[in-house]
Amino acid sequence: MPVAVLIPAYNEAATIAEIVGRARRQVDWVIVVDDGSRDATAARAEAAGAVVLHQADNQGKGIGLWRGMRHALEQGATAVITLDADGQHHPEDIPKLLEAHRRCPGRLIVAARLSHRDRAPGVRRFANGMADFWVSWAAGYPLRDTQSGFRLYPVEFLRQASAPEPGRHGFVYESALLIQAARCGCYPAAVAIETLYLAQGRPSHYRPWRDTSRIIKLVAGLLLKRAMYPSGLLRSLRLLPLAVNPDEALIKQHDSESKR
Repeated sequence: MPVAVLIPAYNEAATIAEIVGRARRQVDWVIVVDDGSRDATAARAEAAGAVVLHQADNQGKGIGLWRGMRHALEQGATAVITLDADGQHHPEDIPKLLEAHRRCPGRLIVAARLSHRDRAPGVRRFANGMADFWVSWAAGYPLRDTQSGFRLYPVEFLRQASAPEPGRHGFVYESALLIQAARCGCYPAAVAIETLYLAQGRPSHYRPWRDTSRIIKLVAGLLLKRAMYPSGLLRSLRLLPLAVNPDEALIKQHDSESKR
C-alpha cells in the first residue's frame, strides 16, 4: 500500500509545479490541498500530476493538513509525508524519511535541520530553540527541530491524531501533533537534512515571535492540566533524542527509559 506526499499550499503558483514534479520522482502519489489560493496554484499542481483537494476559502495550514491526511487514510495510505510548497524542503530528501520509517516503523519521522543551523537568522534560531524546549517538555521526550514541517506520519499515529482545534494556527497544530505522537507511543525520530533558507521569493509564513508565543501558550495549557508535568521535563532533559542516520547502521534510542 502506498505512501502519500501531502503539500498544503496557499498562493504558491510560482513554485508548486516544480515541487510536485520533484516529489513525484520520489513517490507516485502527491496530494496538494489548495487552501483558497487566489492564483493558479491548483491548476498548476493538477497539471504537474498531483491530486488536488480544493478549499473554497483560506482556512489555514492546520485544516489543510488534517483534510489531506484524512483523504490519504481513506485511500489506503500507509504513511503521509508532509512538505512545504515554497521550496524550503528538498523532495530529494524523501528517501531519507522512507528509510528511517523502514528502520523505525510506527514512529513519526522529522526531517530535522541539524547541520549549519547558524545559517538561520538569529531571531529564528532563538525562537526555534524555545519551541523545541517547550514542546519537548509537554511531550515528555526530547525532540529536535519541532518547527520542521517536513515529516513522515505513520498510519499507526494518523489513526489516533486529533483534528485541529478551531482557531489553532498551522504551526501550533504541527507542535500539537508531535506531543500527541509522543504521548501515544509513536515517539518522534529525527533524520538530518541540510538547512535551507530561501534568499528570494515570498517571506516564510512562520513568524518567530508570534508563532512561538502561540506554541508556548498551547504547551502551558497542556502542562497546567498535568500539574506542570515535572517527570516530562526531566525526561526531556535527561534522554537523548532518537536520531536515525540512513547512511550508517546506528540508531540511538532510549525506549526503555521513555516508557510512561
